[in-house]
Amino acid sequence: MNEIGALTLRGMEAIPVEVEVEITGGLFSISIVGLPDIAVKESKERVRAALRSVGLPLKGRIAVNLAPADLPKEGALLDLPIALAMMCGAGLLKPREPALYMGELALDGRLRRVRGAVPAAFLARAKNIPLYVPGENADEVGLVKGVRAYAANDLTELVSVLKGEQEPVPIVASGVSEKPPAAEPNFSDVRGQAAARRAAEIAAAGHHNILLVGSPGSGKTLIARALNGILPPLSDEELVETLLVRSTLGLPVEPGRRRPFRTVHFTASTVSICGGGSSLRPGEVSLAHRGVLFLDEFTEFRRDLTESLRAPLEDGQVVVSRAAGTVIYPSRVLLVLAANPCACGNLGDPVERCVCSALELERYKRKLSGPILDRIDLQIAVPRLLPEELLSFSDSAESSESIFERVRQARLIQQKRWAPHGFSCNAELPEKIVRRFLNPSSETREYLTGMAGKLRMSGRGISRVLKVARTIADLAGEAHIQTPHLAESLMYRRGVAGK
Repeated sequence: MNEIGALTLRGMEAIPVEVEVEITGGLFSISIVGLPDIAVKESKERVRAALRSVGLPLKGRIAVNLAPADLPKEGALLDLPIALAMMCGAGLLKPREPALYMGELALDGRLRRVRGAVPAAFLARAKNIPLYVPGENADEVGLVKGVRAYAANDLTELVSVLKGEQEPVPIVASGVSEKPPAAEPNFSDVRGQAAARRAAEIAAAGHHNILLVGSPGSGKTLIARALNGILPPLSDEELVETLLVRSTLGLPVEPGRRRPFRTVHFTASTVSICGGGSSLRPGEVSLAHRGVLFLDEFTEFRRDLTESLRAPLEDGQVVVSRAAGTVIYPSRVLLVLAANPCACGNLGDPVERCVCSALELERYKRKLSGPILDRIDLQIAVPRLLPEELLSFSDSAESSESIFERVRQARLIQQKRWAPHGFSCNAELPEKIVRRFLNPSSETREYLTGMAGKLRMSGRGISRVLKVARTIADLAGEAHIQTPHLAESLMYRRGVAGK
């Protein structure tokens, strides 16, 4: 019996697997047991051809066991360890030390890129054993500090390394680019819209959700895309979180600290956004973790889909439960919504006349209200600009670079304040922290009490007003929340949905 270290993925976690092979006499056959999925079952043909390419034609009855037997195994990343275990079973190979192996085999023995290299690197680091991956996975593994990892381009090269015939190629830790990329689009490209620009700055400074409502062509999408350029760079911990999500899906890993920006079309399914499915994979809300999730034409999204976002927005994580198990994906996103003011898009427009009936306006208004809107901190109207405003080339709007600096300073203040409590920005604060540390003065509290009654705000709404006011005060460099900060926060809360 021969064992080779391997792994499988469960959500974003790498689970160790032992590959055992027994070769006996008889007619040739290969059987794989241990709850393999279809991709693992098909690996026997890839492994057979790859081993033939290195001069090892298989003979006899071959039994492959993937332990533990009750853990579902998935993906082609088990090709390489199965091939090595077969070579050990045939007496052609004996690794010198325990290690983890992962990789998909081509028919000619080449190693192809697989998903899950970053979770595998964390597992290898925790077990303090080396990790062998395909050369195409070297870049993402190099972003994980403290792991002993080696890359190989084909099976022949790796076998020579394990036999001691040549030295392994270590994966050198690659540094993360600290230079922020140029903001594209830039806020200097946005004409007018002073209120929307201010709301976007507050949203970026405190990681608050924002809703932009305006006529077609008013600049909602441009503002949403420019917002990502003023967000502060990812911290080391946040970078690791985003790397895990992207590697789990097999997506290319960007070495910079730019926050993710994901755009979702209204025809998307609930599983594609929240994650799950038969293979339990993260969705768009997890891919946008620590970044921006942009839902354009928000009123076109199905009600069940928008309601499914309530728990991820509130808890910062998605819990997916299936018969195969339960996995947790991160979902700490800055949600940006964009919508028209009415079905025809011209309500309140200074140029075009709205042709919607009263019934249509009421039906549309209901789409811009409800529990999901209670979780939106900033609601702002983006009116259509007049032709003379659009053609005014003399006005030079403030650039993203100068706004970015204010946002960065505000985030540093928040990180210093909330680090002892385990939070990094104002939007993450739970109710108990809000009540304990964001308690306004008696004068400010009296003002908030009166406005909350007029606006019929919920407890969640009051907490979010206080958190936005705290962000406004941070941008202003104020140590305490003042009445003007609350007044501006309430203006955004009152918003565009008639709340």
